[in-house]
Amino acid sequence: MQAAQAIQNFLNGFIRDHGLNFLIIVLVLWLAGRLGKMLIGRFIRRFVHPTHFKLLAPIDVKKRQDTLISMFGALWSVSVWVVAIIMIIQEIGIQTAPLLASAGILSIALGFGAQSIVKDFFSGIFIILENQYRVGDIVDLDGSAGTVEHITIRSTVLRDTDGNVHYVPNGSITRVINKTMGYSLINLTIAVAADTDVDDLARAINRVGRKMTEDKDWGDKILEAPRFLSIGSFSDLAMEVKIVGKTQPSEQWVVTGELRRRLLQAFHRQGIVLAQLLPGALLQPPAGNRAKPKP
Repeated sequence: MQAAQAIQNFLNGFIRDHGLNFLIIVLVLWLAGRLGKMLIGRFIRRFVHPTHFKLLAPIDVKKRQDTLISMFGALWSVSVWVVAIIMIIQEIGIQTAPLLASAGILSIALGFGAQSIVKDFFSGIFIILENQYRVGDIVDLDGSAGTVEHITIRSTVLRDTDGNVHYVPNGSITRVINKTMGYSLINLTIAVAADTDVDDLARAINRVGRKMTEDKDWGDKILEAPRFLSIGSFSDLAMEVKIVGKTQPSEQWVVTGELRRRLLQAFHRQGIVLAQLLPGALLQPPAGNRAKPKP
């Protein structure tokens, strides 16, 4: 009972002596954190503006803005927390100078163990400066693929198509494949009946691509109209047709899906028949029809 009373008296005295100052510190630093992040966002969106980066698509500029805001916002939050801890320690009455000296000695002792943290931090800085990828990009980082959700001072956070979240340390990244940098490509291959007239087929494909570009709902997503490129493999069963085009970053999948739908409709109207092939046996002629090598 006496111990509980002593604890209560201590807390009452502590709150009386330091409570108001603690409240002011927390309130001021909370406001500083919110205000700092707001100013960082405004500053970056003002100076990293499409008018200053005319060679980049607006969506690329937006991704770079979001990435820089995320990175510098995280650094600002860490700085505010450090200041808060120092101010609280000083308010309690603990001298910070000996603590900082001890921290310096401790940092040297832990330096070798913290090498990976330092490596992650500087790797993250270079990723941002070199514009290797941004928040919103679809990337492959040493086999981990997905959409970049966050770039922190230590790691890059990806979410794959199954919804799984991958945390990739920045210092461990050795190979980056950015699938949405600048523009994206349509690369579609279809198989049609071998007796299809190639000229009619090419005209039908190009017409569909041109109409998609003129469509108000799809034109903004397309940089170069999907078009017939070439004939690939062929046999007496079927022939492969390659279709290419260029879209805004990360729009290639949705545009390709709409292109497939429109091609099916156009082929049906014009009597162009798709090849009926077994999976894994695309365009392989019957064994008896294969040319025998000359001796």
